[in-house]
Amino acid sequence: MEDNTKIFKALSDLNRLRILKALQTKTLCVCEIKELLDLANSTVSQHLKILKESGFIMEEKDGKWVNYKINSQPKDQRINSILSSLDFWIYDENLIIDDKKKIKKIDRNLICGI
Repeated sequence: MEDNTKIFKALSDLNRLRILKALQTKTLCVCEIKELLDLANSTVSQHLKILKESGFIMEEKDGKWVNYKINSQPKDQRINSILSSLDFWIYDENLIIDDKKKIKKIDRNLICGI
């Protein structure tokens, strides 16, 4: 039952859904997600922690970057099922459409200050 709770908790927040949809578009670092959501680093990090612990996303070190991406091989197959049906539930939301446009303009080299 604890795994179910983690999954539903991960999906119960609009910002976490926005992160998932954004990561379906491309791999992002914390600074890019912060820029997209207009939230504090600590808040974004907390959202990422919940998504990671539930199995939806994973992090990957790439030189000076820590990138977040959709977990393409989660241990729990329910995660794959949810991710594949996410478009069915929220594909046409204006906020998600706007996020996709904004993601294309975000340049990590300008915003991350590394």
